[in-house]
Amino acid sequence: MAFGLIIIGDEILSGKRRDQHFPKVVELLGERGLQLAWADYLGDDPERITATLRRTFLSGDVVFSCGGIGATPDDHTRQCAAAALGLPLVLHEEGKRNIQERIVEMAREAGKEADLDAPDNLHRLKMAEFPKGASLIPNPYNRVAGFTVGAHHFVPGFPVMAWPMIAWVLDTHYSHLFHQVARAERAVIVYEAAESALTPLMVAIEAAHPLVKVFSLPSVGDARTRRHIELGVKGEPAQVDAAFAQLVAGLDRMGAEHAPFTVQN
Repeated sequence: MAFGLIIIGDEILSGKRRDQHFPKVVELLGERGLQLAWADYLGDDPERITATLRRTFLSGDVVFSCGGIGATPDDHTRQCAAAALGLPLVLHEEGKRNIQERIVEMAREAGKEADLDAPDNLHRLKMAEFPKGASLIPNPYNRVAGFTVGAHHFVPGFPVMAWPMIAWVLDTHYSHLFHQVARAERAVIVYEAAESALTPLMVAIEAAHPLVKVFSLPSVGDARTRRHIELGVKGEPAQVDAAFAQLVAGLDRMGAEHAPFTVQN
């Protein structure tokens, strides 16, 4: 089962705001022995959002979508999810109650009495309109819920809300997948080498160890660091150990200068 991430918002693509979701979702998954398979960044374009969701709903992947579930004109995710599934948007009764409770609470804090029939408060209920059959993702920050349809989980763009909601989804729905696949990673730093010269060794290692991927991360260096390549293997632990031994032996035969590298998990 693959995990995917969709991050929605013109402000991300324009650079007005820097995305924080990608590294956090990688961290949340990694803490549970899971791994992100892919990520998409989308602007506030309803047609593109709908087309992307139509594709990802068919994929069978577990998908987290961050952003666009509010009730302002640039929020389209709820409507696009419904369109992608061919479902109507319906007012979720529990979601409605949560929003109304929040309205009453905010009015009380301001020393006022809430008017639930006021136009602005009625408009807030749009945030509880989800594709028919959706279930709620509780929002511990302000109780305005996200929603789940199938294996797609939609949360707000605000990190303070989104991250605990994603953690809740993982712990509630996917704990049976935690730490099911053992992974290991080992690497060296190879100095002043060309990737083309190392490629035959990389191909040979992957051919000999089918549960291992070889990775090569070159750096041009700078005033403090020589030109180098972080060269390593990752995958099933037993095969990683054997593949790493083959990697080091191959570098030694080539006379390549290399040094140990501590992998950051």
